[in-house]
Amino acid sequence: MSTTITTRGPGVRTDRRRVVRIGPVSGVVRTRQLLLPVVALVALVLVSAVSLGRGDYPIGLADVLRTLVGIGDPTQQFVVTQLRAPRIVVGVLVGLALGLSGALIQTFARNPLASPDTLGINAGASAAAVAVIVVGGGTSGAAQLLGGLGLPVAALVGGLLTALLIFGLAWRKGVDGYRLVLVGVGLSSVGFAAVDWLITRSTITDAAAATVWLTGSLNARTWDQAWPLGLVLVVLVPVALACSRQLGVLQFGEDTARALGVRVGAAQAVVVLVAVALAAVSVAAAGPIQFVALVVPQVAVRLAGGSRPPLLASALLGAVLVVGSDLLARTVLPVALPVGIVTAVVGAPYLLWLLVRGRRALS
Repeated sequence: MSTTITTRGPGVRTDRRRVVRIGPVSGVVRTRQLLLPVVALVALVLVSAVSLGRGDYPIGLADVLRTLVGIGDPTQQFVVTQLRAPRIVVGVLVGLALGLSGALIQTFARNPLASPDTLGINAGASAAAVAVIVVGGGTSGAAQLLGGLGLPVAALVGGLLTALLIFGLAWRKGVDGYRLVLVGVGLSSVGFAAVDWLITRSTITDAAAATVWLTGSLNARTWDQAWPLGLVLVVLVPVALACSRQLGVLQFGEDTARALGVRVGAAQAVVVLVAVALAAVSVAAAGPIQFVALVVPQVAVRLAGGSRPPLLASALLGAVLVVGSDLLARTVLPVALPVGIVTAVVGAPYLLWLLVRGRRALS
């Protein structure tokens, strides 16, 4: 049994909701929140297919689709599956991780300015990863091991330690969203200062490699980066989506959450751990691609409606933004640029708009 409810408020677009009842269980289903992930998925498939066909050896969209199903020309098969597909797959997975991480953190902190970028989590992961790049530039067996296998682990540990420090400094009988952002901005500056110091202490070759990595790039990505990232997301994405109910309750405050039977401490720990892990593995795979985790959740919540960023839609829109920005960076612009530069150009004005909007709301 289902019932459709239409609500309208001053200056708010019509929100159509469907109340679904199955026996004693009932729930509210919003049409826009169901349609947005479907539209985002279709856009992601189209953008990825176009990106697979663009480059020095152009391939038509129909030929790309034939190649993907195994009936394409052998040359096209090699170009698509071995040269371009790993880059696109890494871009999709990184975008999914960043969009989902931003949605988790913004909902948890109840602050649209909270994201792995502004909270310093990316800076901590970057500092640890750059340290591994510098050490891995040596000739010893341990250095080579750190430079190869240790980069994802170092980024994850650096992000987790930074997150623990941020929440420890911001905790005052609970977590205040604006205090969290202020502490994160400060620690972000410290993290990137450590990155600058490490680069000045490294060799020219290691400094060049670290600088390219720090811009956030999908260049030269192979299946060696795609498979580990995909395996991690297979574990983290379902856990993040399973936290949706707890997040919906936590946004009303800790006292309300406890009254509704949520174990606040355990729920917060799981949300923070998953969000930081998603951000850290994305940094390890492609470097710190800025502003995706900040912009995408706020775009998703405005498209879908509701009071908090939708997790699945944020993840898919994050993938669309990263793959689309990479396509723009390497095929449309006169000079090929790292994808992180394009996302920064898109995200920086949006951050300024959020700050101005928040100031007007307080005045």
